[in-house]
Amino acid sequence: MLTTARLAYFYPPADGSRAIFHINADPATGERPKNWEEDIRVVQVEDIRGKEDEYSLDVSGFQYYRHPAKHTKFTNVKEIEEEYYPESIELLKKLTGASRVVIFDHTVRRRRPGMVDGNPQKRQPIALVHADQTTSSSIARVHRHLPSQDVPPLLRGRFQIINLWRPISHPAVDWPLAVCDFRSLDTKQDLVPVATIYPDREGEMCGVKYSLNQKWMYKSAMDPDDFVLLKGFDSVQDGSVAIMTPHTGFEDPRTPKDAPPRESIELRALAFYEN
Repeated sequence: MLTTARLAYFYPPADGSRAIFHINADPATGERPKNWEEDIRVVQVEDIRGKEDEYSLDVSGFQYYRHPAKHTKFTNVKEIEEEYYPESIELLKKLTGASRVVIFDHTVRRRRPGMVDGNPQKRQPIALVHADQTTSSSIARVHRHLPSQDVPPLLRGRFQIINLWRPISHPAVDWPLAVCDFRSLDTKQDLVPVATIYPDREGEMCGVKYSLNQKWMYKSAMDPDDFVLLKGFDSVQDGSVAIMTPHTGFEDPRTPKDAPPRESIELRALAFYEN
């Protein structure tokens, strides 16, 4: 089944300058400062519920699963790190075959209409087509989050960045997550590096330009036992596997008016493989 969505794409700076994007919104305006424009396009998004097994992490760049989390509160950062991180590390190892998994951050998102998304404790669904990492930012993540003596051998092997996205509290009927099939993406034409400005550092993500060839999909009404793995980066770049998953939250016009606002958590992890 198809639904229609208005997706916000990336339109490069008109003067050719380097694109920048501030992660935290301005408390006064609620806007994230940037030097580029959004390109709003109406696209078709396919609900693949019942056909999830046709998509996999290495082929399409994402993969859906069902597995209940032992930790279910998601209200305390320390408890999330101490309880949800360890169980998710073991789950990621089991599903991917990675020998080492390091979760480096997470984001809890709760849609609150009218609230300013001004700090990490008030994150809301992102209505912007993007991919979280570039090659340079992915390598920087290894240096940032692993002991320095471990970095050289880890970079010689295969490594990935994988997001684990899960609804919390109730099904994500409101503002679901749309993903782009990697096979429909032209990585040379569709992607543009964007500097991401944090209060204490700078990172980099990929802005995504619109293309008619891109194929979008989602799984409707994912509940807290559902989750999806999104590939943020893969060091294998010989064309044999998907290397990333553009994604965005979107307003589904089929959403019932009484649906509770979306709540979700996403973990971001480095996954390393033995040669």
